[in-house]
Amino acid sequence: MLNEKIVEILGDRAESLLNYQSKTFSKEQLRQPTPNYVDESLGLSNRSPQVMRSMQQLFDYGRLGKTGYISILPVDQGIEHTAGASFTPNPMYFDGENVIKLAMEGGCNAVATTFGILAQNSRKYAHKIPFIVKINHNQLLTYPTKYDQIMFGSVRDAWNLGAVAVGATIYFGSEESDRQIQEVAEAFEYAHELGMGTILWCYTRNEEFKKEGTDYHNSTDISSQACHIGVTIQADLIKQKLPENNGGFKAINFGKTHPDMYDKLSTDHPIDLTRYMVANCYMGKIGLINSGGAAAGASDLQEAVETAVINKRAGGVGLILGRKAFQKPFREGVEMLNTVQEVYLDQDIGLA
Repeated sequence: MLNEKIVEILGDRAESLLNYQSKTFSKEQLRQPTPNYVDESLGLSNRSPQVMRSMQQLFDYGRLGKTGYISILPVDQGIEHTAGASFTPNPMYFDGENVIKLAMEGGCNAVATTFGILAQNSRKYAHKIPFIVKINHNQLLTYPTKYDQIMFGSVRDAWNLGAVAVGATIYFGSEESDRQIQEVAEAFEYAHELGMGTILWCYTRNEEFKKEGTDYHNSTDISSQACHIGVTIQADLIKQKLPENNGGFKAINFGKTHPDMYDKLSTDHPIDLTRYMVANCYMGKIGLINSGGAAAGASDLQEAVETAVINKRAGGVGLILGRKAFQKPFREGVEMLNTVQEVYLDQDIGLA
């Protein structure tokens, strides 16, 4: 029986999201999340036994442990958005230890944050919850503002402080994307040599991706291709924003397309838009985790639950929920993380 709390939170969106059945890629074509997800998805790949062990540790911890789904708390906004803008709503998080405490109390599989926070707390927590080091950032202290992901530390340092995985962002479509792809591919190769997993934030950024008042940064044809490049450089998990529309390649008039991308392999339903993204992650063999998005206020819980339902029913493996949780009072943040996890624990919410 469906979790009544989830249905209530979804409100008038419940019918559309919980009962929708996709007619694009069938669910039988997808590698579905299972308790044996690491064996089934990475077991025949070139990943070493040490990488397999690290990924299994990631999938085994927390409330979603051993389900094939994951819930990650990411907090790198102290660099990306300035510490003041990120932590003023809840100043306790200026102390990075509280970030780790929120992930643990919230039942997350792992905490993904900066070198500084994880290094500061390494000996106290690295053996208690899986660490994911975000190795590059967009620092916003230049003027005029520029947008570029640069390395903030080494893969070796991430290994030394006890991380099971590293995460990185590429701004696909940006002027700097060629360099970022090469840097991150090299970093991921070394992380695999050291036995760590790899997670890629596959973001798109180009002012020309906006056309006649419509923003196509999260158009599924463009952002799914970013995912496909991400799995090509051997990311073990792909993190992407939920798609919002389709037809970006056609509207901006670049790239390569096929009519069936729009007529047969997707629709305007959010589950289908996201399933096209899962398909571009080797049909789900590399897991897709979607972003929880920015904090908006009263609508945060509903938006987070909607995103979780869409991700799960499309064939994704989880949610990476940050600002919506840590910009709330601690207990409220824990409750939000737990509520999102309930979506993945509910066996009546299946693939569309």
